[in-house]
Formats: sequence, C-alpha cells, structure tokens
Amino acid sequence: MSAVSGLLGLACRAGQIALGADMALQEIRSGKAALLLLDAAASEGTKKKLLDACAFRSVPVYTLPEDEISRACGRDGRMAAAVRKGNLAKRMEELLKNLEE
Repeated sequence: MSAVSGLLGLACRAGQIALGADMALQEIRSGKAALLLLDAAASEGTKKKLLDACAFRSVPVYTLPEDEISRACGRDGRMAAAVRKGNLAKRMEELLKNLEE
C-alpha cells in the first residue's frame, strides 16, 4: 500500500486530486474523475452518495484502509478522493488492481 500512498501524495501535490466527499462528487459529476478512492471508515450515507454517482458515470471505486487518504495528502478527516484523468490516475489504478489480485 506504500506505493499507492506515495502516488496519492504526489497526485495531491500536483493538484490532480479532489479531496473530500463533496469535491469528489463534483469531479465525478463533471466527468473529470478517472477513479474514486474511498476511506474504509466513511459513513454509509457518504458511501451511497458516491457509489451511486460512480455507478452512473462508470467510474471505478477502490476502498483504502482507514485514514490512508488523510495521511497521504496531509489533511485530516478526508473520506474520499477523486483522481482526475491522466497518467497519475492510470498508474494508480494499475497499482490498485494488482493489490486486489
């Protein structure tokens, strides 16, 4: 998971991430999100809202361990992150798919 955390931190510094549930939802609805990262500790309401939007827009969703998003980006309490389309998103998705297998 450290490779994903490193890439997530890099994407934050590069401005390629929309942090927080509301910002992530806005990115998904605008069609700019390549994938959604969801914290395992996110509330059921937040999960449902984001998962429904992702299902409608065909955006892949990956669940990360608790506080992984917050630690990687250096901001407390972030439960979701939408990664914008681009090379960082492609690489992150490859890493996450490999971890699932």
